[in-house]
Amino acid sequence: MIGKTSKKLAVIMLTIFMFSIIAGCGTKTADKSDQKTSGKIPVGINVELSGGAATYGTDARDGALLAIEQINAAGGILGQQLDPIVRDCKSAADEATTISAALVGEKIVAQIGPLTSGDVAGSTPIMMQNKIPLIAPAATAVNVTVDDKTKAVRDYIFRVCFIDPFQGTLMAQFAANDLKAKTAVIYKDSSTDYAKGLAEYFRKTFEAKGGTIVAEEGFVKDDRDFKAVLTKIKTKNADFIYVPGYYPEVAPLIKQARDLGITVPIGGSDGWVSDDMVKVAGAANLNNTFLTSDFSAEDQDAKVVKFVGDFKAKYNKVPNSFNALGYDAVQLLAQAIKDAGEANPEKVKDALAKIKDFVGVTGKMSIDANHNPIKAGIIIEYKDGKQIMKTRVQP
Repeated sequence: MIGKTSKKLAVIMLTIFMFSIIAGCGTKTADKSDQKTSGKIPVGINVELSGGAATYGTDARDGALLAIEQINAAGGILGQQLDPIVRDCKSAADEATTISAALVGEKIVAQIGPLTSGDVAGSTPIMMQNKIPLIAPAATAVNVTVDDKTKAVRDYIFRVCFIDPFQGTLMAQFAANDLKAKTAVIYKDSSTDYAKGLAEYFRKTFEAKGGTIVAEEGFVKDDRDFKAVLTKIKTKNADFIYVPGYYPEVAPLIKQARDLGITVPIGGSDGWVSDDMVKVAGAANLNNTFLTSDFSAEDQDAKVVKFVGDFKAKYNKVPNSFNALGYDAVQLLAQAIKDAGEANPEKVKDALAKIKDFVGVTGKMSIDANHNPIKAGIIIEYKDGKQIMKTRVQP
């Protein structure tokens, strides 16, 4: 979900240091004899359980652990039980690097997570050099699976979520086609490449459909007072406001917009997904707001209905998209291990790249040449504090 970050020197130096410690671990990871002896398949879950992205990582972990529990209860995979090794990367790329290095020492077959694109970037050098596949539940930046400079596909990095160009385009199409918006304002989180990328694709698509962007404004992480900019936006009388960003900033922004009498539809991205949206913004203020998502708990597909029931039984709450994406990441890994015929990281990587028509709770998906899932997207509408499935859009 969350966009790319520039690599810091500290991360690079830490990565080099860790490799000096774990040299040779890549080949040991693929040693299936230890796994057969133990009867377990170690799976790393490297997610954000604290820090700014804690709700995303915690939700994905819960979904992943439910999937593992169900797979093991049904007999496991190839007669072996999945053994989750859960670690907290603390919403920091350098910590994600350290955790991945430690998980390599645990002889994991694959890693689930992290959630944000920046934290996945922290894990990527470790996973690539040790030849262990990583499945990102929600990292939406294009460069997660494809190198920006060389355009080479990162062989061991996969994801189950859609990418930023798709969701930015999806919201622009919805605003123009369904809401009949002719003018729009973009008010983005200018401190993240995630939101800036979404804004770019929204602009391109909205303008291509004949719409006009009448203003573009920005806020930054940890901002909480948006009244001055919103007052200026109100004078533009736009038909639609697009706010790509994360819930800690977006929730108070929407509340303040409604307090100022801005009643037009407001749209956003998967970064909005959090129970805190309703707590902070208020249920009534969220009416007439929309976001792009991979999942809706209201979907009446039989697989989704069962997942929602199972999740509620275990956690006593309705699952959100990050719960579902964590669940699908594990299920996709399970399918790849079955297809590979053994819990060997190299063979699992090859199997992941070949997956076609995998049916998950976030929809049917096939992995494309860039290790992205080809899958549908969903527009979610807030109504009286509840997320309602508005429409599904096929790629």
